[in-house]
Amino acid sequence: MSPMQPHSVADLRQAVLDGAYGPPPQELAVTSAFHLHHTTRLAGTEVTYRNSYLLLRSGDAFGACSFETGELTPDFCADASGHTLDHLLRHESAPVRIAALDAYLARVQPHRGSPAAETVTLPTGTPETRAEARDAAVAGLLDIPAGAKVALIGVVNPLVAAIREQGGVPLPCDFNLRTTHWGDPVTDDMSQVLAEADAVVATGMTLSNGSFDVILEHCRKHGLPFVVYAQSGSAVARAFLGAGVTALSAEPFPFSQFSADATALYRYRAAGA
Repeated sequence: MSPMQPHSVADLRQAVLDGAYGPPPQELAVTSAFHLHHTTRLAGTEVTYRNSYLLLRSGDAFGACSFETGELTPDFCADASGHTLDHLLRHESAPVRIAALDAYLARVQPHRGSPAAETVTLPTGTPETRAEARDAAVAGLLDIPAGAKVALIGVVNPLVAAIREQGGVPLPCDFNLRTTHWGDPVTDDMSQVLAEADAVVATGMTLSNGSFDVILEHCRKHGLPFVVYAQSGSAVARAFLGAGVTALSAEPFPFSQFSADATALYRYRAAGA
């Protein structure tokens, strides 16, 4: 019997702890823990993206979660390896809980073997080439009429451009940027862009900062398309397909920015979306 679709991230985590998605998480251990910090500035831009990730490896899967600077220190990784996933699913830190949940769900159903996933190969090339291909794949999940307003929660400039190429009007929202590459104002007030939106595109980082459930409920209430692009918690977001999430671009570790060679991301669409 398939588990019931979760209503919130907390519901999903409890269902996993209860064994609803497969083997009990206390039977699965973390073998490696990584703390990664990197910066990116694409050619011809003035924006430096700064990202920190926690990665937890369990078996043949990696769980990932991005977090704000200072939210989690590298010291965490010193003792994380060897813990079982149920222990880390109960951790006080939200990024740790999301990374552990992602590791569990990616282990019991890897993206690479999912019959529901469409594999998209990002081409060998420069960071700019690969970022443009990735963000075009995300924008391709949007089925919107010309002129539709798209709340973009978590701004990357190539995705702003890709939404425009699809005929959409991006409404950018981000905690760390004030303008896009083209000078569009970026708000840090998520409620403002949600109120105007005909569709929503959001980063997986919303899973760790607590805003994912808010966006999910808003899109359910108003019947809005909700597309998630996720390096953070890509298997976590997948659990909400058909339960508020209409489409997902899942990019498990190793992420595209860490390679110049061809890599895969996995696109999902909810049934009937």
